[in-house]
Amino acid sequence: MDLVIEQFAEGPFEFALDGRNFRLNLPSMKLRSVVSQRQLEVPHRFGYSIGRMPRISATIITLNEEDRIAEAIASLACCDEVIVVDAGSSDRTREIARQRGARVFSRNWEGYSQQKNFAAEQALNDWILSLDADERVSAELAAEISDWKRTTTDVAAMTMPRRAFYLGRWINHSGWYPDRKTRLYDRRRSRWSVQDLVHESLEVNGRTGRFSGDLLHFPYRDRRDHEQRIDRYTRLAADAARKTGRRANPLKLFFGPPFVLLRTLFLRAAILDGWRGVIISYMGARYVFLRELRLFR
Repeated sequence: MDLVIEQFAEGPFEFALDGRNFRLNLPSMKLRSVVSQRQLEVPHRFGYSIGRMPRISATIITLNEEDRIAEAIASLACCDEVIVVDAGSSDRTREIARQRGARVFSRNWEGYSQQKNFAAEQALNDWILSLDADERVSAELAAEISDWKRTTTDVAAMTMPRRAFYLGRWINHSGWYPDRKTRLYDRRRSRWSVQDLVHESLEVNGRTGRFSGDLLHFPYRDRRDHEQRIDRYTRLAADAARKTGRRANPLKLFFGPPFVLLRTLFLRAAILDGWRGVIISYMGARYVFLRELRLFR
């Protein structure tokens, strides 16, 4: 049976090999089966290390993610527990998360940063790996995290490149890659900022290290989903701008969208991503146009 370590407990450790029973006078390990076959893509290491390794709690915030939550959890074999904070899903998100071994909490939506801070507060461990339901830890990144746990240095957080899958292809340019994110952090020295209503950011008090393995991102189910997200995010962005006292600017409305379009196409090399890069450039311009237009209302 494939196994992952869940937690340590005191007592002798027993195992069977070729029909014979063996007994070691070492702290035993409580074991559980992997959550799905997809998790077998991630290397699992079984053994002891001298000294104390940091344990990691993975956190995921959700709302109606029944089609994606299982794979997100399955990619987290490098973590010691998974916490899901759900904002009132009407589908089977919570049920599926519990079936996959996650601890599930329900909490009314109060913003991305507030939900992520709440999730971190429920963790059993100080090191947090924050994942969105549309993200997956790649096998390469999971192996790096496992190695880091055994050779950790004095850092407060770790960054990782994020690679997006868009309309059937991985995007290598367009300003979407490497799109480095800070997702593994020590909650004693880091906290999600509650100032930004749209794009949450992590405030880190200390040195930050770097992973090279990719965090895989599946941001949109299709083009329609992309348009709906832009509509929702531009409303939030306009509301946030008003709260800071920013007013509508006709120059930004008329010149901002074409500037973003050309910058993404050429300076950020979206043209190298083919027709998908053209759509990404257009969607970026659309975002700026709708955000500025809504400031006039």
